[in-house]
Amino acid sequence: METFLKAIGEHGYTILFVSVFLESIGFPFPAALALMAAGAASAHGSMNVALAGGVAFAALVLGDIPMFLLGRYTGWWLLGHLCRVSLNPESCVLTSAASFYRRGRTVLLFAKFVPGLNTMAPPLAGSMNMRPAQFLLLDGAGSAIYIATYVGIGYLFSDAISAITRGYHLFSRIMGWALIVALACYVVYLIWMWTKGRKLRSVPVVSPADVARAYSAEGAVIYDVRSHGYYERNAVRIPGSKRLEPNAIHLFDEQSVSAKLIFLYCTCLREATSARVAEALREKGVHSAVIEGGLKGWIKAGLPTEPIPEEEMVELPNFS
Repeated sequence: METFLKAIGEHGYTILFVSVFLESIGFPFPAALALMAAGAASAHGSMNVALAGGVAFAALVLGDIPMFLLGRYTGWWLLGHLCRVSLNPESCVLTSAASFYRRGRTVLLFAKFVPGLNTMAPPLAGSMNMRPAQFLLLDGAGSAIYIATYVGIGYLFSDAISAITRGYHLFSRIMGWALIVALACYVVYLIWMWTKGRKLRSVPVVSPADVARAYSAEGAVIYDVRSHGYYERNAVRIPGSKRLEPNAIHLFDEQSVSAKLIFLYCTCLREATSARVAEALREKGVHSAVIEGGLKGWIKAGLPTEPIPEEEMVELPNFS
């Protein structure tokens, strides 16, 4: 930590900008520590406090804007993805949306102080169609409060911070080992994901044209397993397809399926959700396959779609 503070003094504005920006887009960087170090450096004359505050503010806003746009243009995908681990994913999405709708404006003012929430608040605001001007106003105010708090602490208690950091050599070594362990865990996770991906590659993949022929001639069933498609306005689906919630596959009654084969589609990268659901169904004894390219592949093949029936849409609150 002492090295970090020294680096702030030597390359202050660049390190400050990078640390704050990376934390704003979800990386575990110590933005609060960087802000306090900038405050302490300003107190000792090696940085300008106003310039440091401006650099940090620019980093936060430039990091939050793409996260806001991510939520705005991917709809409820992000929230649906995070709710996969919930016992009731649908309820999780609805509850989270309603809670943010009630408190979203206040949350944006203080989200920066809560790890995790600081990254989630901007895309949630985007998903719920908060007006860009309102988001920028609230996010800017929250960023200013956050920066002023930690830069102010560093400035006012600069001597105490310098004294404390001199005794942090042991802490730095512990943190170094913790990072090594975290890296090892990440490598293990990548290996596990690779192994899981190989298993899912055994699921049959069928072209949209072949699915269309089987659907009309053989009485196959098509299931829509998108985790977020039924929350979005103007959403479409493959005509006659049925809804199958991918996060509640354990509730699927395989006895209710009389068709010899069912096809699944989603809108995610490499049809990951469809492959996962297909594998789970195959374990239940249900013959299932994935539509190549998902819904986008179906549309690209020139095949028809239909609007999702209004009674099947899930209405979520939004700021528009």
